[in-house]
Amino acid sequence: MGGIEFLKGHGTQNDFVLLPDPDGRLELTEARVAALCDRQRGLGADGVLRIVRSSALDVESGGEWFMDYRNADGSIAEMCGNGVRVFVRHLVDSGLVTERDFVIGTRAGDRPVRMHADGSVTVQMGPATITGTSVTVVAGKPFSGVAVNVGNPHLVSVVEDDVDLLDLRDQPDFDSDVFPEGVNLEFINLLGEDALKMRVHERGVGETRSCGTGTVAAVAAALHLAGTDTGEASVDIPGGRVVVEVRRGGSTLTGPAEIVARGELDEAWWAGLV
Repeated sequence: MGGIEFLKGHGTQNDFVLLPDPDGRLELTEARVAALCDRQRGLGADGVLRIVRSSALDVESGGEWFMDYRNADGSIAEMCGNGVRVFVRHLVDSGLVTERDFVIGTRAGDRPVRMHADGSVTVQMGPATITGTSVTVVAGKPFSGVAVNVGNPHLVSVVEDDVDLLDLRDQPDFDSDVFPEGVNLEFINLLGEDALKMRVHERGVGETRSCGTGTVAAVAAALHLAGTDTGEASVDIPGGRVVVEVRRGGSTLTGPAEIVARGELDEAWWAGLV
């Protein structure tokens, strides 16, 4: 066939196209990423994960492999917690990595990971830093929120009504002076001391079934509002459930990762995208 290899996978139904490109030879333009992620004219996904050696991109990393992550609109993103898990699952399943504990390079820094026997993956997500407060507006209704940085920007709003009632089809308004590069918006219900329910509108994507960094931000914000910076909680998102632990100076995210398909992209289709 001689086409361009791809895989399709998801982490709690946050889905991705994976492009194995160990030597960094693919020209991954915004147009190509957007077409791949389009659910009518492409394969359909929330983002693209290019699997490339750190040395091929000349980036400083303690890991052999670098996760080059792009949002569905083709924009470059720093980090994706669900994407890392799917990325790790492929590396281990394909034999590119033989250890269960190793390091992945990302634009948000190195991320130590552990592949579990049941197919789930734990990711060291780095610190979740509270950076202030702001407001978002959904369908004309304002929600105050806690701003959290998890290598990428988030605004977490606690909602009294069931988050399932929110209309997140359109981009909620936010303060572009506070978030000049855009922001991921999380809306949460507090279900108890160690359980949350969440929906998310992702920067450059729209509403997704899950957001890994968003679940970490949500737990960090809930702990902050409770007057602490350490704790663990399960987070129910539309795509399933993950477990987040937040501690001083670091956090972890544990959840499932699935590879569901593989194939080849048509080279003529790829070449025709500017």
